[in-house]
Amino acid sequence: MADERALDEVVTFTSDLIRIDTTNRGGGDCRERPAAEYAAARLAEAGLEPVLLERVPGRANVVARLEGTDPSAGALLVHGHLDVVPAEAADWSVHPFSGEVRDGVVWGRGAVDMKNMDAMILAVVRAWAREGVRPRRDIVIAFTADEEASAEDGSGFLADRHAHLFEGCTEGVGESGAFTFHDGGGRQIYPIAAGERGTAWMRLTARGRAGHGSKVNRENAVTRLAAAVTRIGEHQWPLRLTPTVRAALTELAAVYGIETDLSDVDTLLDKLGTAGKLVEATVRNSANPTMLDAGYKVNVIPGEAVAHVDGRYLAGAEEEFRATMDRLTGPDVDWEFEHHEVALQAPVDSPTYARMRAAVEAFAPEGHVVPYCMSGGTDAKQFSRLGITGYGFAPLRLPEGFDYQALFHGVDERVPVEALHFGVRVLDRFLRTA
Repeated sequence: MADERALDEVVTFTSDLIRIDTTNRGGGDCRERPAAEYAAARLAEAGLEPVLLERVPGRANVVARLEGTDPSAGALLVHGHLDVVPAEAADWSVHPFSGEVRDGVVWGRGAVDMKNMDAMILAVVRAWAREGVRPRRDIVIAFTADEEASAEDGSGFLADRHAHLFEGCTEGVGESGAFTFHDGGGRQIYPIAAGERGTAWMRLTARGRAGHGSKVNRENAVTRLAAAVTRIGEHQWPLRLTPTVRAALTELAAVYGIETDLSDVDTLLDKLGTAGKLVEATVRNSANPTMLDAGYKVNVIPGEAVAHVDGRYLAGAEEEFRATMDRLTGPDVDWEFEHHEVALQAPVDSPTYARMRAAVEAFAPEGHVVPYCMSGGTDAKQFSRLGITGYGFAPLRLPEGFDYQALFHGVDERVPVEALHFGVRVLDRFLRTA
């Protein structure tokens, strides 16, 4: 079991990493190297030999391997990203890059997404070095750049250019899973991610006839774009249940003693109440218009108008998604992917999933562990190119009223110290048995 020093270090490392500003504004505007150097130094102190890798200067990634006792066992990838989304200091109760520890809580951008997990990994590996622990499987540790944008400088770069560092890896664990979800009725649910919807960030372009704003114009690009955006925003996507989502609904229904009727999923979600929020975004594809750009003067009809749409699709539903977008955009609007990544699925009957479940239950026996599919995506998408099956497992035990999911990319992001301690203990137990 992780020692007391590990419990102290996870707090220190979380705070220290938050203080290193790794804001990713997109378009290459980020510098993760100082955080990568910090993580690499902590690994080197534990006897590992980390390597720093950059596609472009400043966008550093860290990879290290901890050898296991069973060379025949598939290696396990344990990964976390170093970059964070922007934060406006004026909106926060504390400075977002202070890493302040106040009243048993660590504050700052990255406290839950996901410098906490980075710190847990470091704390566990260092505790093992003090104890002389060797896991059964090789464990490959990766701290990545650029997850909050395209990942082309991070996990995509590693998968495409440095695949040899992940030789033998069959499975991986990363962010967003094994956190406490309070249902408001006294139940504590711990969802472990066993799937992700695919990413389809799109650019829509409408072209028409430029002209004077006072004249009749039946080929107005803005009108054409607005009509397409409205069709997309109002579209009701059909129900599509993947095996992971089916398992999530079945296990949640069992927790609540509800008959599992997958022929009427919307009614089942209503019966699940608050817990239905874990599943409702992943029973269908989705496409949400997010940005509009057209024109340069009020009395000039532009010849082109552009919109951006955040699309997500379920495993096995990409072709349907493409066909639907063709139909909704219509003949006067073109669309293309600006960023496109695959949907993922992982088995929920695997030995690795069972060991994750057991590790959580050992320290949260009152909790109900269930699988779920993430509505968004992680670095697991890029690592899947190497044949690595990905799970979301970044354990945290959170108090009631602590809205973990709202703090992802939110104001006043923070994590309780006790949640970090729980995470270290659970991660330590899982990795010892994995």
